[in-house]
Amino acid sequence: SYTNRMASAIALCAVAASSRRALVSAFSTPSMMAAASTRTKRPSSSFSFPQMSLTSSRLFSTTEEVDPGVVEGTDLRVLKYPHPSLRAPNDEIADEELTGPGCEISKIAKEMFLVMYATNGVGLAAPQVGINKRLMVYNEHGDPKKWMSEVIMVNPTIVEFSEASDVEEEGCLSFPDMGGDVERSKWIKVEAQNLKGKKIKKKFRGWEARIFQHEYDHLDGKVYIDRLTEDGRKEIQPKLDELIDTFGEGGAL
Repeated sequence: SYTNRMASAIALCAVAASSRRALVSAFSTPSMMAAASTRTKRPSSSFSFPQMSLTSSRLFSTTEEVDPGVVEGTDLRVLKYPHPSLRAPNDEIADEELTGPGCEISKIAKEMFLVMYATNGVGLAAPQVGINKRLMVYNEHGDPKKWMSEVIMVNPTIVEFSEASDVEEEGCLSFPDMGGDVERSKWIKVEAQNLKGKKIKKKFRGWEARIFQHEYDHLDGKVYIDRLTEDGRKEIQPKLDELIDTFGEGGAL
């Protein structure tokens, strides 16, 4: 009868609703929710240095690096590959340049920090701003408010490398919008001079050692792409070609 059919239909709907609630409840347990979260989570930016993951010196950059254009307080600019200054020999800085009349090195270092912070970087070498001198600056935090962490190295030399190494992703302010895995020593011993010409010796580990090695390469006319694997180089080659085309003739590859 019509009444019996209606009763059966209502009973079926009740069973379906009960099954649906049970299914939802089963997938709402903490373990199932965690699993679902893991599957849908997107990886964080591969150049997120504040988490110390190096998954960046866009090396070296605390966030996505920017091209600030004119930086207040300086005429210096970050040069892009394949500018010849990135491959040119870099002269040692004489003691007279540090202590003599009209010393400019301190001023240059200060302006390099201005440029570095404006680009969201954590390190910068003098040849990257067109000054072919053995001078580098960095702040492992990339934060101008943490100025006590600013480091200036004059005529640095790496005197010892650890045998142990690790591989992390790096990038570079002179190579915008690209990165790749680079193998570096886990610790290094360094000799250098400060802005007063005093000799200093340091041992760096981990993140700071990686920053130093990256900037030190610049002082030897090397760039991070020289250390990429064959596959890593192939991956970024299209963007390198764009930089080469943009620069035009006279580039130093």
